[in-house]
Amino acid sequence: QVQLVESGGGLVQPGGSLRLSCAASGGTFTMGWYRQAAGKEREFVAAIRRTGRNIYVADYSDSVKGRFTISKDDARNTVYLQMNSLKPEDTAIYYCAAKFGMDLVGGYDYWGQGTQVTVSS
Repeated sequence: QVQLVESGGGLVQPGGSLRLSCAASGGTFTMGWYRQAAGKEREFVAAIRRTGRNIYVADYSDSVKGRFTISKDDARNTVYLQMNSLKPEDTAIYYCAAKFGMDLVGGYDYWGQGTQVTVSS
């Protein structure tokens, strides 16, 4: 059983930045972030997995591409989501996810408890 603990959420003004972190209790192959805004379904944000020594592959939703960056520290079993140029529509609960499969989108087995991100002036 893998446990995930997120941190780094909060309130930020439009155009600002936040960095989310997610620590896993054990090593996992693929880790990602999803988000769920009030009244909406959970949606994919970004995911990453290692393909070789210090080589990673990542994928992003179109809505965050160019603004968000996902990274992974395998030594610490931790994934990060650097969020820049935040918009009010980025407001949501952000969930960390992990699995042992290779697909970046979907099929995640483990989920964190979520961390609130609010973008508002």
